[in-house]
Amino acid sequence: MDQLISQPVDTESLVSETTDANFVADVIEASKTIPIIVDFWAPWCGPCKQLTPVLEKMVRAAAGKVRLVKVDTDQNPAVAQQLSIQSIPAVFGFAGGRPVDGFMGALPESQVKAFIDKLIAAAGGETGPSPVEQALEQAAAALEAGDSATAGAIYQQILQHVPDEVGAMAGLAKCHLQAGRLEEAKAALAAVPAGKETDADVAAVRSAIELAADTAGVEGDTAELRARVGADPADHEARFGLALALYGAGDAQGAVDELLEIIRRDRQWNEEAARIRLLKIFDALGPADPVTVDARRQLSSILFS
Repeated sequence: MDQLISQPVDTESLVSETTDANFVADVIEASKTIPIIVDFWAPWCGPCKQLTPVLEKMVRAAAGKVRLVKVDTDQNPAVAQQLSIQSIPAVFGFAGGRPVDGFMGALPESQVKAFIDKLIAAAGGETGPSPVEQALEQAAAALEAGDSATAGAIYQQILQHVPDEVGAMAGLAKCHLQAGRLEEAKAALAAVPAGKETDADVAAVRSAIELAADTAGVEGDTAELRARVGADPADHEARFGLALALYGAGDAQGAVDELLEIIRRDRQWNEEAARIRLLKIFDALGPADPVTVDARRQLSSILFS
């Protein structure tokens, strides 16, 4: 395995706190060798509680290209006053001993990353995908190739550096699922922190786990179910069972075709069970999967015809 995070980084040292008395040493002087992000916050500040974890995650993901220094303005008001900070959270980027960029208020993760990339570039560093992002891409490629062991090892390595990396948690769950370890997959997903349950990767693997649990033990001989459907095309119960069996056997396309046929014949059957199961398969496969793209087109045609 190509070790994209070959040199371990002490991620704890990348995030620290400072005081008015130590600000010059911890920020001004330190920024002459590495870009420093300063997070001005206070315990009572609600938006600060949203922003600070994002800053910490992004700084750790940068794997040593930048550091974060936090300043509690209640305990250390002098520097905030010198920088004319009127409200918090306020974030400043220092490089070469001086402030070069900043923003106020809580920003989404994508904008925080853009801010960090800009700061690294201003300090003469290399931007682009971080080591963690590169490792996530490598793990995803291994998983796509069916090498769940390699992918799992990479995801574990990522989580050693960034313990709250949701993409790696979801990926690890996928590895267990691909290897047939359903309970381990559930346990890996249970580690996802509160508030991140709706992450796209997490939602996808959750649907995949639920589908795997529903189809466990039904992926055997489909001949009887096919015979029932052949004898009576309106036997939706048999067709639904056939869809479950096909999905359990790894034939997502076959399962989707059978579910679409149920919807085409009787979309309200069993409280729209076919449509609900179809949407869960879409979630599990992902929006860009060719099976999902084609089936969504067919579903729209059926529902709006």
